[in-house]
Amino acid sequence: MVHIHKYKEVYRFGSIKKLAVIIFIASLANALYGTIWAAYLENLVHNSSTVGFINSFLTVMAFISYFIFIPIIEKYDKAKLFLIAMFFVATSYFLLYLSDNIFLVILFATMLTVSASLKITSFGILVKDNSPRKKLSRNEGLIYTFMNSAWVIGPLLASFIILKYQDKNIFLISAILTIITLLVFLKFNFKDVKGKSKSDNNTLKNFIGFFKSKDRIIAYSLGAGVTTWWSLIFIFIPLLILDSGLKEQWIGIFLFAVAIPLIILEIPMSKIVGRKGFRKMFMISYIFVAVIALICFFVTQIYTILLLLILASFGLAILEPNTEAYFFDILKGKERYHYYGPYNTTVDVGQFLGMITSSVILLFLPFKYVFLVYSGWMFFFFLLSFKTKDIIESNK
Repeated sequence: MVHIHKYKEVYRFGSIKKLAVIIFIASLANALYGTIWAAYLENLVHNSSTVGFINSFLTVMAFISYFIFIPIIEKYDKAKLFLIAMFFVATSYFLLYLSDNIFLVILFATMLTVSASLKITSFGILVKDNSPRKKLSRNEGLIYTFMNSAWVIGPLLASFIILKYQDKNIFLISAILTIITLLVFLKFNFKDVKGKSKSDNNTLKNFIGFFKSKDRIIAYSLGAGVTTWWSLIFIFIPLLILDSGLKEQWIGIFLFAVAIPLIILEIPMSKIVGRKGFRKMFMISYIFVAVIALICFFVTQIYTILLLLILASFGLAILEPNTEAYFFDILKGKERYHYYGPYNTTVDVGQFLGMITSSVILLFLPFKYVFLVYSGWMFFFFLLSFKTKDIIESNK
């Protein structure tokens, strides 16, 4: 029995490493796209607030799609769903490359957003199903480290492309990288290792059912806190960089630097959280980020602001992989098939909270008040961390 157990552990960890390679390539495509997206929209609409409202619309579409996809996720092979999602993601990138009309850009960006919802959910369940329970936080740390490694390379590569070519070429390169991801995934021949479960096609019932549990609501909110912060980094800071008179290349340099603390710390921090528990680490991280955002409100020098925001990534290195691990740890049985899709709307709800409140603020007040908004959000999530269960994975 011991030998069989060890064989399974080695096989599963091997699967996680394969999944890490896959998400690295997919994330590189996304990093290229994400680096120039806000600036690209700004060049089309010439208004920072409008950029925020367009992205708020896209997050609403993603939110809806996660709930619509619940019966599909429960019923069908997650590996096949991932392949289908990647095909439509690649198609969306290519259509964005061909389009110059703002309405078509929004249409194709919506297609990309909805496809990404299916991609994220199916991939996340593949990670969970290939992870031993005691090593889930560690494996999540590995996956997020590979994702963020792509966000180190991607912004620098995007800066080079912008310098030498048109920024629209980034959409074409992202499409090619997504096709490569699809081919590599086919090569690894992943299967749906846990099978299917009974599905429920009632979207409204699924929505209400998810939020009936206090523990799920808390885990959901803390996950949304992470993406609330990233909406500042990936949407509004690029606009601030441009408004400060810096060239577009500085966006890539900044996003490269922001990802460095993540790839250094996410694996070791995930191991610590697995041994020490979630609650205290969530509290420390959120208050740390809240204080940095508050300091940015009082700072006027752009380079100092960028350095402070890079420092904030040390807090995000604890939060990013472990909010998802915490959510999986509070679920029972096959609940992950039913509830992981809705949980992934944290990406969109968090972004929506950050973008819509900041977009409204920018209609009336100077940019520095955006930092005050984000500081307030982070302090709220710090207070919410007191309500978490103090789960310690190593004791399971």
